[in-house]
Amino acid sequence: MAVQGRAQAFPGDGARHWGNLARWRGSVAPRPGESRGASCRMNVGVAHSEGNPNTRVMNSRGIWLAYGILVGVLHIVLLSIPFFSIPVVWTLTNVIHNLAMYWLLHTVKGTPFETPDQGKARLLTHWEQIDYGTQCTSSRKFLSISPVVLYLLTSFYTKYDPAHFIINTASLLSVLLPKLPQFHGVRVFGINKY
Repeated sequence: MAVQGRAQAFPGDGARHWGNLARWRGSVAPRPGESRGASCRMNVGVAHSEGNPNTRVMNSRGIWLAYGILVGVLHIVLLSIPFFSIPVVWTLTNVIHNLAMYWLLHTVKGTPFETPDQGKARLLTHWEQIDYGTQCTSSRKFLSISPVVLYLLTSFYTKYDPAHFIINTASLLSVLLPKLPQFHGVRVFGINKY
């Protein structure tokens, strides 16, 4: 009974199924009239990762959503502090976000992984490594637009108060200017050169 039940689990007879499986893995010669390349081959034990994972991390599934959730959680945590007013919380959210973005994308260099690029990424910031340095990709656009959107929300909720406006504008410029294509690989005044 067990053999009959198992045979029904796989369409057709079992011998043909296992022969197809072996052909798919490439361990059996192809059928007559079928070339070796026509049968699917599975690369068992072969890594299929990037040479430098920093280049494609912002294209991972859900990373943009996680980014937005982290900014929202930061804002909610700051809102839960009782003696902060709403404008102060929005300004702190904007400034903390931009400081973290500046530090992670424009200050930290190299990669935390052993890469086969023979040290090419060692002198590049994370921003310069994203999408292999290609400008105007969707990841770079997202990372450039998100501080602007946060800045506009902050300006609205602070009611364009001059003190908050100056702090938020300086914070925005400090994170947007290094993202411009003209500053790709440029170290202003030799800062962060080595």
